[in-house]
Amino acid sequence: MSTLSTPAGAPPAQRRAPVRPARVLLHVFLAGTALAWLAPLLWAVFSALRPYGETSAKGYVSWPDTLTLENFTNAFEQSDMLHYFGNTLLIAVPAVLLTLFLSSMVAFYVSRFDFRLNLALLLVFTAGNLLPQQVIITPLYRMYLLTDLPGITASGKLYDSALGLVLIHVAFQSGFCAFVLSNYMRSLPHELTEAALVDGASAWRLYWQITLPLCKPAMAALATLLSIWIYNDFFWALVLISTGDNMPITSALNNLSGQYFTDPNLVAAGALLTAIPTLIVYFLLQRQFVSGLTLGSAKG
Repeated sequence: MSTLSTPAGAPPAQRRAPVRPARVLLHVFLAGTALAWLAPLLWAVFSALRPYGETSAKGYVSWPDTLTLENFTNAFEQSDMLHYFGNTLLIAVPAVLLTLFLSSMVAFYVSRFDFRLNLALLLVFTAGNLLPQQVIITPLYRMYLLTDLPGITASGKLYDSALGLVLIHVAFQSGFCAFVLSNYMRSLPHELTEAALVDGASAWRLYWQITLPLCKPAMAALATLLSIWIYNDFFWALVLISTGDNMPITSALNNLSGQYFTDPNLVAAGALLTAIPTLIVYFLLQRQFVSGLTLGSAKG
């Protein structure tokens, strides 16, 4: 039987480095942190799969006799979830698109053109994110009540309309997006702008056909964050919407609570169902989201 000979001068087999206690403690800490984050989700799944009669008789900390998807079907039907999904889609999609469009225009102007109030203008947009929502809710509520939009919204006013929620989300999220996009646009080579201007390109063409396509990773990361933030909003919908049929999906869980009795297992199933669209958005844009978060990490 022939054997392979070791080439002359080849280094001897290296021994595996011993595992250091600090590394073991690090892995234990990371595993514990991951379990701490996953524990509420796993508990909600466990509760949603059990009938309420069983948990009320044996307690939640007990071995299950029956696991069923009945709570999920009941939650979907009783809360009229499909209708509220449509309401949320009607609010989230225009809000995300408008926010990205307007904030990218602001970012393009403050990052690619030099003028005296360049930084001040960006700070004005960013400062809007530092203002707590609860501080302006009273004057904003009055303004929505006094703004008449006959023929545009079903209520005839800005209050109690999807348009009102879209506008408030655009107003509050544009500052953060403008700040992120302006920082990214500043990292783009200025030679692109100068060459386009020499060729006679207008400012709109410079923004739409040259700068914006290069910002796709940052735009995808922001689109993921905006979709999750707007989808999970509860405060603005609670204050600026009064008609139950006009509320978004976060308010659909209220339909699962009775006046005298609430089934926690049913509510857990409904909460898990409402989380599915955000997971879909994240998994669809996962690669762009991660690449957007790491932009500039390898630059000096």
